[in-house]
Amino acid sequence: QVQLGESGGGLVQAGGSLRLSCAASGRIFSINTMGWYRQAPGKQRELVAVITSGVSANYADSVKGRFTISRDNSKNTVYLEMNGLKPADTAVYYCNAEDSWGTYWGQGTQVTVSS
Repeated sequence: QVQLGESGGGLVQAGGSLRLSCAASGRIFSINTMGWYRQAPGKQRELVAVITSGVSANYADSVKGRFTISRDNSKNTVYLEMNGLKPADTAVYYCNAEDSWGTYWGQGTQVTVSS
């Protein structure tokens, strides 16, 4: 099993920045991909960004150029640097990890962007 713990959410004004962190524990040696998803009220959970163990990253079109995902394998931690935040970015952000045995989720952290 893999356990994930997020931190760093909060309330920020439009145009501001936040940094999310997600620390993995448990069967960490098996993790391939880590990423961030988000779910706004009344909407489906959507991909924000993912990064492989080889640090290849992919982003949703809506966040390209504003968000940066990074991974510190020595700390088993993935980060999401969010700049130029918009009210449309308001959501619960979930950390995600995948290995050969399954998909794992964190408990989520709220990000609220005021206009």
